[in-house]
Amino acid sequence: MSDIVTLNREAWNNQSRDATSPWVQPVSAAVIARARAGDWEVILTPTLPVPAAWFGDVADKSLLGLASGGGQQMPVLAAAGARVTSFDNSPEQLSRDRDVAEREGLEMRFEQGDMADLSRFPDNSFDLIFHPVSNVFCEDILPVWQGCYRVLRPGGRLLSGFMNPCFYLFDHEAMEAGAAMEVRFPLPYSDPEHLSTEQIQARIADGEAIEFSHSLDTQIGGQLEAGFTLNGFYEDRWDDEATPLNGFMPTSMATLAVKPPA
Repeated sequence: MSDIVTLNREAWNNQSRDATSPWVQPVSAAVIARARAGDWEVILTPTLPVPAAWFGDVADKSLLGLASGGGQQMPVLAAAGARVTSFDNSPEQLSRDRDVAEREGLEMRFEQGDMADLSRFPDNSFDLIFHPVSNVFCEDILPVWQGCYRVLRPGGRLLSGFMNPCFYLFDHEAMEAGAAMEVRFPLPYSDPEHLSTEQIQARIADGEAIEFSHSLDTQIGGQLEAGFTLNGFYEDRWDDEATPLNGFMPTSMATLAVKPPA
């Protein structure tokens, strides 16, 4: 298989060109105007707004949007007063952020790269990192947490969202086709390991991303191992149309991790 980062870059470039995808819809001018006036909210998970207390005062704070392109959260946070760097694997997703920034006169910085490689940023570069559900597209997430810890200043905050690992026990494509809900895959799940060559090739041909589940040991334990303390947690659900699992369990979760003060 070709390089996962490259495959997923092309998949998200493809999704970004699809005007029907909910994750590439630029925020409106009205949303930006409200954010400038101090009335704003953003999401790490599919539906629930992040608690405002998780951010503190974002005015003039240096904020890294990690794998968070798409013209949605990053422009809102820039309008709220943060000094935003939008970092994403997909240039098309970055262009959605750039479009909103140019439309609204927002100052933002744009960087393309792999979420697991923050080596271009110096130590202690950011006050906040905003990392919505996206590490399902990353094969190994421990470098993500380690990189976040390094580039955050002492006392800095990492706000991250991720999928409930149990989501990947099930064959969602089969359920969409009418199959019964049943446990099919062992965890941790990965597309390359658990799908056939033909299924992987079909996914790539359809412009879909390659996905990986991650254990709670690497999601939460990995943040702790990197040196963070956990100061906040919540779970979220999609709507019933997104997955039938929504009626049975939360499908995603979010954490607030803090780098201890010096």
